[in-house]
Amino acid sequence: MKDPAKRLPDTNTILRYLLGDEPRLYEKAAKIFEKVRTGEEKVVILESVLVECVHVLTKFYKVPKKEASAKLRELLHYRGVVNDDRDELVEALNTFAEKSSLDIVDCILCAKAKKSNMSLFTFDEALINHSKRSTT
Repeated sequence: MKDPAKRLPDTNTILRYLLGDEPRLYEKAAKIFEKVRTGEEKVVILESVLVECVHVLTKFYKVPKKEASAKLRELLHYRGVVNDDRDELVEALNTFAEKSSLDIVDCILCAKAKKSNMSLFTFDEALINHSKRSTT
C-alpha cells in the first residue's frame, strides 16, 4: 500500500484542534488529527507553525507555558507526525516549559545547536548560560 501523502497543518488547524473553541472547525481538525494520532495520516509540523502556536496559546489565550508545551509535545508524539526534527522540537518545548527567561525560539536554537553539535552565536546572556549548561 502506498504511503499517504504528507500534510502541512497550519497554526489555525492546530489551535482549533487543541482548544476546541470553534465546534465546526474543531470537528474538521479532529478528524485529521485523530488519523495523525494513529499514523493513518502523515503530517510535518513546521518549526514556524510550532512557534506561532506557542505564541498564540500563551499570549492571546493566556494558556500557561507548561500546559501549552505539554499539549504541543503530545501532538508531536502522534504516530503520524513525521518531522525529522521532532526530538529537537520536543526538547525545545521541555526547556520552554521550565525556563522562564527563554522564549520558544531561544529554546529551539539551543536544542538544534545541541543536536547538531554547533555553538550558538548570540549576545543574549540567558541564552548563553542555558546553552553552556545544556552541553555539559
